Amino acid sequence: MYINDILDLIKGNLLCGEDTILENFTTNSKEVKDGDIFVGIKGETIDGSEFYIDALEQGAKGVIINKGFVSKTYDNKFIIEVDDTIDALQKIATYKRGKLNIPVVAITGSVGKTSTKDMISSVIETKYKVCKTKGNFNNHIGLPLTILSLKDEEVLVVEMGMNHLGEISVLSKIARPTIGVITNVGTAHIGNLGSRENILKAKFEILDGMDNGKLVINNDNDMLHSANKGYVTIGINNDSDYMAKDIEYGEVTKFKYNDEEIIVKVGGEAFVYNSLMAIAVGTMLNIDIDDIKRGIENFKLTNNRLETINHNGYTIINDCYNANYDSMKEGIKNLSNSNGRKIAVLGDMLELGDYSEELHRKVGIEVKNNNIDILVTVGNEAKYIDEEFDGEKYHFANNIEAINYLKSIINKGDTILVKASNGMHFIEIVKGLSN
Repeated sequence: MYINDILDLIKGNLLCGEDTILENFTTNSKEVKDGDIFVGIKGETIDGSEFYIDALEQGAKGVIINKGFVSKTYDNKFIIEVDDTIDALQKIATYKRGKLNIPVVAITGSVGKTSTKDMISSVIETKYKVCKTKGNFNNHIGLPLTILSLKDEEVLVVEMGMNHLGEISVLSKIARPTIGVITNVGTAHIGNLGSRENILKAKFEILDGMDNGKLVINNDNDMLHSANKGYVTIGINNDSDYMAKDIEYGEVTKFKYNDEEIIVKVGGEAFVYNSLMAIAVGTMLNIDIDDIKRGIENFKLTNNRLETINHNGYTIINDCYNANYDSMKEGIKNLSNSNGRKIAVLGDMLELGDYSEELHRKVGIEVKNNNIDILVTVGNEAKYIDEEFDGEKYHFANNIEAINYLKSIINKGDTILVKASNGMHFIEIVKGLSN
């Protein structure tokens, strides 16, 4: 892909430089490497276009920036001005996607997008070279960057996140998935969308960019089960195309799929569903069952998502990247299956709007019903979790107070779940307990 391929598409004005190949895009001027293309993105308080000189002098061979920032041009580097760099980035990614003739797997859902993406990628990597979403690059900027990072990989695996209606539709039309996956429909972002029905509608926007592709859904999720129109289904309880039988939970989970024993090195029901999604996608991509089993057994979680840390004789379950009712419920259930004394350290779930008190109280009921020994909460909304639990419990105003208390009571053999929305900065608690 060259400048001349996309200049008219993005309505760009080439201020300096000559036609050259476009690859290695970045939106962070501090991370620019030699030969990169820097795209200046306008944020809430600052426009990254301001840093175009820094990017060029750090080694970028060219920049795409919003109009009105150019004070200096270069003989040996290119500068393209556009009206809207986000729109330009998306159009460039759409153009590149249109030139690809490879499978594109897209994953969305209220809970488990990243772990499902990791599991599916691990299975696909047993046979193909895979380009996948890194970190939290799952939005209107991150997804185009993922597509533009693809070089000689044979399969693209992307994660699609959203906060509002219409956002997944945009992402799907850029990525044009050949296989779509919806993990579940829960309550994440219900404060923005107003109802689970609207969340369901938002998730099904994944179909907007799919031309005769196959959609895989979790048939045990009540909303998806009701909306099934002949999609590919996975399940444990409801009759489905891909089903898990004879499940054995523990630190390692085992189950049977078509008489094949599947081993997952992470405990919990959620990872049975992730595995079934991976089996379904792997089968569609003609991956042998032995390779699928190997991919599932060898998969690794993205950091801060159900990461297990063993320290000084006790175990920390670091799941502090994000939280909503459904993932809280799953995390508490996983904790209840662990050995030793069970300590739940829970914080606020954000973006719940008018549903916040109700859903935090429901989390408290889950804690009460799952034999948790000690509950520690932090945050204004987490007090409702505390109020519903009638066992040993402690509520703190900030993370430092929680860390100091936990250090005073943790014993060898304890298991501590640390979970809250990312904005609560519970990684501070994980670091405080593991250093």
